[in-house]
Amino acid sequence: MSSNTPSLEQFAARKLEGLERRHLRRRLVVSDNQPSMKTVRDGRLLTNFCSNDYLGMAHDPAVIAAAQAATERYGAGSGASRLVSGGHPLLFELEARLAAVKGSEDCIVFGSGYLANLAITPALAGPGDLILIDELAHACLHSGAKLSGAETLVFRHNDMTDLEAKLAKHRTTARHTLILTDGVFSMDGDIAPLPQLNRLAEQFDAWLLVDDAHGLGVTGDGQGTAHAFTPPSRAALQMGTLSKALGSYGGYLCASRNVCELLRTRARPLVFTTALPPSAIAGALKALELIEADQERCARPTVLARRFARACGLPEPASPIVPVIIGEEADALAASTALQEAGFLVTAIRPPTVPRGTARLRITFSAAHSESDVDALADQVAPMLNALEAVS
Repeated sequence: MSSNTPSLEQFAARKLEGLERRHLRRRLVVSDNQPSMKTVRDGRLLTNFCSNDYLGMAHDPAVIAAAQAATERYGAGSGASRLVSGGHPLLFELEARLAAVKGSEDCIVFGSGYLANLAITPALAGPGDLILIDELAHACLHSGAKLSGAETLVFRHNDMTDLEAKLAKHRTTARHTLILTDGVFSMDGDIAPLPQLNRLAEQFDAWLLVDDAHGLGVTGDGQGTAHAFTPPSRAALQMGTLSKALGSYGGYLCASRNVCELLRTRARPLVFTTALPPSAIAGALKALELIEADQERCARPTVLARRFARACGLPEPASPIVPVIIGEEADALAASTALQEAGFLVTAIRPPTVPRGTARLRITFSAAHSESDVDALADQVAPMLNALEAVS
């Protein structure tokens, strides 16, 4: 214990003890990720079923080669924020490419998806404004709403009746109103009803922000959740990441030219953060090229998720994410440990990431998985589900 900060050490120790008692403490574990969705932990080779690398792009030779070439050409880092000297040419190329994919006028790239959502909402809303956010929206959307200082109301998950009632009651007293939602919800894998959300946004003059981190590359023929509908249902603010199906790192917003220009001036996580390294941008550009050329690769993660769900008697998933609800935190941890002993990495997800009483195994599928990988996992999970049913 540091002699001059005993109260700090005591505070941290008490907090850790409380988290341990409630089975909520998190630990960092070395994971040596390999191609074909394999990872090494504690000297054991496991099949990884909790990665967001939905298309296996992180280990794609073409993506790696593009990242290496960019490093050789532009250096390992960008050196400064984009508004100072960090605006290397690949960033502008990526923004144009993403705007074309999403069907928007413009795009702005951020250091991460979390930073993007800490930037967008506070730049567009403040005191006197209203934010309505889906209760299961990602934590960074909730954080952005809180940072904005706007009045924030939560609506029931994907419940358009509840959202409409709240808009009808509160919209008239607000200067501006934003509606925030995921496109594909990260913990449940279901899809937001974008046509209805866009209709309500238009009816009440609200601005819809959709976080499509888990949609790009795997829904709507790879273009994202908006293209899962006919005709496509594009939000005014289409946010996403480069770190999941694209296998790289970073975040972005696709929107109108005026909105993107405003954020280039006002978005603090852009203005005061060093720009992404060239390797991450080049890797994402190559991944977008591969997505456009291979629709079967984009569809494969959801095809495999459905194969798994059928084998386990679960509802058909709409995305590569399949939640297996366990309930109690200790039980979810025990299930995760049992799967690791059987050769599978499936991390237990616990509150506050998910609501209390819904601790789960969040199983994700990648184009890099084999059918035999999926079937072997189902052979382990199906008896767990049967045991849960017997108890309930």
